[in-house]
Amino acid sequence: MSEPLLQARGLSKRYGARIACADISFDLDPGEVLAIVGESGSGKSTLLSLLSTELAPETGSVSYRMRDGVLRDLASLSEAERRALMRTDWGFVRQDATQGLRMAVSAGGNVGERLMGLGDRHYGRIRARALDWLDRVEIAADRIDDPPTRFSGGMRQRLQIARNLVTTPRLVLMDEPTSGLDVSVQARLLDLIRRLVAELGLAVVIVTHDLAVARLLSHRVMVMRGGRVVETGLTDQVLDDPADAYTQLLVSSVLAA
Repeated sequence: MSEPLLQARGLSKRYGARIACADISFDLDPGEVLAIVGESGSGKSTLLSLLSTELAPETGSVSYRMRDGVLRDLASLSEAERRALMRTDWGFVRQDATQGLRMAVSAGGNVGERLMGLGDRHYGRIRARALDWLDRVEIAADRIDDPPTRFSGGMRQRLQIARNLVTTPRLVLMDEPTSGLDVSVQARLLDLIRRLVAELGLAVVIVTHDLAVARLLSHRVMVMRGGRVVETGLTDQVLDDPADAYTQLLVSSVLAA
């Protein structure tokens, strides 16, 4: 058994009287993909924001195993340490690619910025790495100097993936990465994500309302309702034989659609 890469303990968050997350705990192993599923308002996006430290929990903690092997509470890191972690060892693929990209900067510049975060200042080397990653996410080399404003929604998401993965992070958070895209574009993007996750051995926490996405990408699934985890387990086991009544309803709704 490997030591956990990410560890959440007792995470809770309220917005006024509404419970967004209630006493959520789990471990994420290196190379494991965890899908967090549920309807809108279930708390899954709030949980992702707590994991990324964009939100501070009212109670509980999030710890991460640094490259030196030490599991550290993210709240104990300095602001500079947190920024460095997010720029290098973590990635965050957002539902709206415009929030995860610099829209006025070229495609190559978007990818190159992450490399500069590692201290690389060699223009030729940065551009070569950017070209390599654009190719890996199926963006033509002659688009390297185009800004994302000239890209389609699917291309922006692929560029956002390249921007996040170029530094070879160990953990990637994904918030509904295929939402709002045409079905054919979704399928192409999911194939790309699945291939890169396997190739790079990434640990991933992915939030999605789409059980088909969870089934395709994840090893384990966590079902949320009203800010609480109602069921968790191996993806095929939970989706093929759900024990909780709410999970049964979710699965049956998909089957009936």
